[in-house]
Amino acid sequence: MESPKRSLIKAITWRVIALLVTIIAIYIYSGNIKESLVVGISANAIKIFLYYAHERIWNRIGFGIIKGPEYQI
Repeated sequence: MESPKRSLIKAITWRVIALLVTIIAIYIYSGNIKESLVVGISANAIKIFLYYAHERIWNRIGFGIIKGPEYQI
């Protein structure tokens, strides 16, 4: 299980990458840097909080988690 801090850092680093991709894609499409920045930043600000909530919910779901032995030698 991850700590909330780790989930938050992962969300931020992923959204930075996604932000750059979004800004570049919108700029290629529109040729307008201001529009690219506004749309990219606003969309990614919303998505970072949704990703964090998604990660926290999945940490509560046991699906696919393999538990190790309860003891260690």
